[in-house]
Amino acid sequence: MIVRCEITKGEAVRYLSHLDYAGAIERALRRSKLPLAYSEGFNPHMRMAFASALAVGVTSQAEYMDVTMTQEIPMSQVRERLVPQLPPGISLQELRQITPQHKSLMALVNGATYRITAHRRGGSGDPALSLERFNRESSVDYTRVTPKGRRDINLKEFLPEPVRFLETGSDIIMEMAIAVTPAGSVKPGEVLEVLAERYDLSVDPAGAAIHRLGLWVHEAGSYVSPMKI
Repeated sequence: MIVRCEITKGEAVRYLSHLDYAGAIERALRRSKLPLAYSEGFNPHMRMAFASALAVGVTSQAEYMDVTMTQEIPMSQVRERLVPQLPPGISLQELRQITPQHKSLMALVNGATYRITAHRRGGSGDPALSLERFNRESSVDYTRVTPKGRRDINLKEFLPEPVRFLETGSDIIMEMAIAVTPAGSVKPGEVLEVLAERYDLSVDPAGAAIHRLGLWVHEAGSYVSPMKI
């Protein structure tokens, strides 16, 4: 049996890497004494899979994972056993049983939405005008530098909708949708960096709070939760 779970990544675990986050959930699953399935071979691994890795420092209200079990068990018992074992900052929102015929989460999810809260720094620029200029562009180049080298990216290829400006004051709050593709994606922090450096958005990207609102199946202009498919 395969159980699809919707879980959170809260403030208490925001600075965990994806590997450490997955490890914390795996330890909770072990403590739950659920009938977990493992891979075969000399070094068996728990059969669990996530939809999309979340960057260090980013929180989320809706992450997804599939966990395979060796026998049928009511969803109410899965919840009762797992919830008390989860560490602070990780909560179980929803779960459902799926079949092996369901697409994997990585094959299913093709979009994510984020809310960014950034402290407004000194400057006379109008954030709404900065975003309007950025949204009008058909192409915005960005060079990602990693230990593996440099990669040129057109940010607009991964932004299916305009970045939305919500409000200002001491903070500037924005929301954006980002495509998740087999060729990769972009990080909301990269978009914010470009907005600050090239479009006069008066914020400090390094101090921004980034929160993933959800991972989605984006089809025909609508967003559907992986829990509904």
